Amino acid sequence: MADEVPPWAARIRDERRSRQWSQRDMAKRLMEVATEETRRSLPLRESIVRNIGNWEAGKHEPKDPYRVLYARAFEIAEDRLFNDSYKRSRKTPEEILARVLPEGDPKALLTIGTGRRIGMGDVTDLSARVHGLRLADDVLAGGDLIGPAFRELDTAVQLYRETVHSEEVGRSLLVSIGEFAQIAGWVASDAGRHEQAAQAYRLGISATREAGDAALESYLLGSLAYQVTNTGDPGEGAELARATLEAVERHPSPGVRALAWDRLAWAHTRVGEAQAAIRALGEASTAFTVGSQDDDPAYVYWMNTGELQIMEARVYTELGRPLRAVPLLVDVLGRYNATHTRELALYLSWLAVALADGGEPEEAVRATWRMLNLSGEVVSDRLAQRSHVILEHLQPYRDLPEVRELLTHHPMPPNSK
Repeated sequence: MADEVPPWAARIRDERRSRQWSQRDMAKRLMEVATEETRRSLPLRESIVRNIGNWEAGKHEPKDPYRVLYARAFEIAEDRLFNDSYKRSRKTPEEILARVLPEGDPKALLTIGTGRRIGMGDVTDLSARVHGLRLADDVLAGGDLIGPAFRELDTAVQLYRETVHSEEVGRSLLVSIGEFAQIAGWVASDAGRHEQAAQAYRLGISATREAGDAALESYLLGSLAYQVTNTGDPGEGAELARATLEAVERHPSPGVRALAWDRLAWAHTRVGEAQAAIRALGEASTAFTVGSQDDDPAYVYWMNTGELQIMEARVYTELGRPLRAVPLLVDVLGRYNATHTRELALYLSWLAVALADGGEPEEAVRATWRMLNLSGEVVSDRLAQRSHVILEHLQPYRDLPEVRELLTHHPMPPNSK
């Protein structure tokens, strides 16, 4: 896909990423290179971070003194940095993975050893166990599942390493390792263990490449892209999401293709590329209607039109269009499976934010109370982060009695604004 941002926006974004600076790091650098007099006139760092996101998305061009500060921070002449001749060099998925994943060769874990001979029956047992973990993840949070998930992953790796098996069985074992790695990584990410999640994803990507399973590799790449988009550099998440899509663009599974487009839509949203995000949402919806769900692998059993609506609503909320998000969320939440407590609470958090941003603070408070009551016993880092986001969006209404009561019972964390 072509990069739609102006050359200068791509340049300042790529220069930042090449130095492995987050947008917060970039704001810090801009403040550090400013003169004392200029620094006194700069806004708070959080405001600069928001500006950086807008500049890198090409929404508007930095003005003085920021052009000069950028040139100093990058040690590049201002006229060269902001000219129109810059052309991006596209990185391969391997180069992106090398940047965002820990060092080490996961294939070392997959060396075949010697021992008892196993057959496809053993692999079938593994498939049943990994699907059981997925179903458990529907009703339990990462903090509850992280131990069992990684024990199952370790068991699958040991089975591959310490047994004798045919080439066909070996390939199926590698696929099982990939599936266990995906759910283990997802669980670890939900528990806030992002480094551990990245290690699991990396192992799974290596195993699925060895097995030649492009769809499962895409699923793992997409899971990693989602984590990087949310907790790291959204631009790198977008690069991984593009790699995810390229791996399965012609795959027969509508669920696999739709999910890849959804991951890309969310990454575009977090980068601030609104038109690209909305176009990707449309592609996800189209992909889900083309082909037969009989071609969907078991691991995308949860993909349905409701999940597509949820992502659409999240994108609109993040892009500042809450009035488009609220009806979608109300529709889905009205028929959502109440036993899926974490997801229900997460989606209620998006409804609360959309209502607050749409000027309906009383309704936002009602959704927030429901979300907090549901999530009280759920050990999920994702839910904890979303709780903080809701409270931030309710701050402008803190003089209302309903909001004041909520904030009294659930105050903002000390390190929040």
